[in-house]
Amino acid sequence: MAAPVAHAGAIAPGTMQRVSVDGVDVLICNVGGSFYAVEDVCTHDGSPLDAGELDGPRVQCPRHGALFDVTTGKALTLPAVTPLPTYPVRVEGDDIFID
Repeated sequence: MAAPVAHAGAIAPGTMQRVSVDGVDVLICNVGGSFYAVEDVCTHDGSPLDAGELDGPRVQCPRHGALFDVTTGKALTLPAVTPLPTYPVRVEGDDIFID
């Protein structure tokens, strides 16, 4: 079984935490108490999203303002058009796993 990548109690609702999973930077987002995981890279220019802002289910790229839905990965605004890769999240107790 894989090791946990984060603790649920450390990621408050409305916040994000960057973790590395098998060499991939992943952003775990707490949206209203539910956890979602997306690759921590803007599909427009390759910038990390962890310095951006999470507003509900939307994360904004800090460089050019593209918005993504972290629950689906969908690119919501230009200049991004390609969705973010998403990863299944499993929470057991306070442990978060990325499957």
